[in-house]
Amino acid sequence: MRHSLIELDAVIAIMRKGSFRAAAIDLGVSTTALSNAIGKLERQLGIRLFNRTTRSVSLTDAGRHFVGKVGPALQDIHEAMDAARSQQETPSGTLRINAFATAAREILSPLLLQFLRRYPQVHIDLVTEGRLVDIVADGFDVGIRTADLVPSDMIAVPLGLYRRYAVVASPSYFTTHGTPLVPPDLLAHACLRVRLPNAALFRWQFEKEGQAIQVDVDGPMTLDEASLARMAVLNDVGIGFLMESDVRDDIMAGRLVRVLEDWTPPLAPLCLYYPNRRNPSAAFAAFIDLARNFAAATTAKQRIGCHRQ
Repeated sequence: MRHSLIELDAVIAIMRKGSFRAAAIDLGVSTTALSNAIGKLERQLGIRLFNRTTRSVSLTDAGRHFVGKVGPALQDIHEAMDAARSQQETPSGTLRINAFATAAREILSPLLLQFLRRYPQVHIDLVTEGRLVDIVADGFDVGIRTADLVPSDMIAVPLGLYRRYAVVASPSYFTTHGTPLVPPDLLAHACLRVRLPNAALFRWQFEKEGQAIQVDVDGPMTLDEASLARMAVLNDVGIGFLMESDVRDDIMAGRLVRVLEDWTPPLAPLCLYYPNRRNPSAAFAAFIDLARNFAAATTAKQRIGCHRQ
């Protein structure tokens, strides 16, 4: 009796993701196909691997025993396949990258699209989410987070990007409502509130000359996505607290006006990170090499800019 890798990968994916739907998305198959594969495997084994309800999926005792035996062997198989792929001269295959949305926007054009132009046989699967994930357990090759959030057991590549927040609103908003001069002035203004992935409301954070201030702003809208906040600010709804990179073009074009700039110091830099690999694929090795070159070039440009100022 033979079982395909997809059936075994399906068991691990469902265990990891906690649902058939999430596992199906992770594997790139339909939920029906995944359910059929698990049903076929359970019939062949003569055991039930999962307890299923309308709200949750969990391993049975037999399923946990099966995963404990199969999981390490399956990992060895995938490592052997990675070792074989690493021998190829031309990078190809899929790279899975996890990042929060603002970081993805910052590296999309200068790094990811540049990589795809150089290596057209590689497919990048980019997943953006606010929560922190275990990139190894969730099947990602690379993660991108701020340096202070990178796990200590990972190899980190600082990307050298200069990052700051920007407090912005439309010219007409400031003409009508006045301009805040210090962070506490924001309490008298309509501000776009931001909800974090854990459902908490983000307090706007400022610092100047060693003095740190957090402002719990209020306003007409609460959003959880920066692109929506930018749209609202451009439509005169109120003041936004956005990444400078997301609104730099709007500021330069005069569509938005920046205030409290001296209260928004540089943030922790972005880092690309990944686990130590014995047999990296050609695509993975090429991506890390390009990322290191990108980081070196970005750092050099910023040093030149500092000397000129």
